[in-house]
Amino acid sequence: MNRAIIFANGDINDGEMVRRVLMFSGESLLIAADGGARVAAHYGQRLDAVIGDMDSADPAHLAELEANGTQVLRHPAEKDETDLELALLWAVERGATWIRIVGAVGDRLDQTLSNIYLLALSALQGCDVRIVAGKEETQLAKPGWTFLEGQQGDTVSLLPLNGTVFGVKTEGLYYPLRSEDLYFGPARGVSNVMTHDKAVVYVRSGILLIVHTLGRA
Repeated sequence: MNRAIIFANGDINDGEMVRRVLMFSGESLLIAADGGARVAAHYGQRLDAVIGDMDSADPAHLAELEANGTQVLRHPAEKDETDLELALLWAVERGATWIRIVGAVGDRLDQTLSNIYLLALSALQGCDVRIVAGKEETQLAKPGWTFLEGQQGDTVSLLPLNGTVFGVKTEGLYYPLRSEDLYFGPARGVSNVMTHDKAVVYVRSGILLIVHTLGRA
């Protein structure tokens, strides 16, 4: 499996989920989306590349990275893609199929939502892509089976992302769903609880946002 860890320009949000991901840093392509270089530096991670328009990265830090062999891939400020989107596409172009994003949650709701929506990029089809922050991990569940690993008592929320999600079935969660529909708006899927170390979510059609939190949220 080809791995990549991408550092976005959000809050540090350190925690166990992040630490678990960083255990794979030695065997991963390490990429910063512009100011995400600051987040990577916080964790003492060397970078293979920094990608973006460089409007939020520290110039001195960039120069130091470049001098130490990091690729600095500059893009114009007037572009259609966000820096994180460019980083995701670059990772996929280099064969990454397991991608974790650190620092994608911050104090701008629009940016945070945009980062979550990027999980639905067509270029990521077939990839295992998740956002990690603190003790939370966020991923998409598309039609078919999605398998969750954690511990009994962990919190799992299932949120429709693009309208009604049809035929949702779950196993290993305290409040089971049995081929039921989840609607965009109502909060029915929030704060379920794992009853075993593994859980399964099945979707017939639509896209679910799954937020897995270690322990009781």
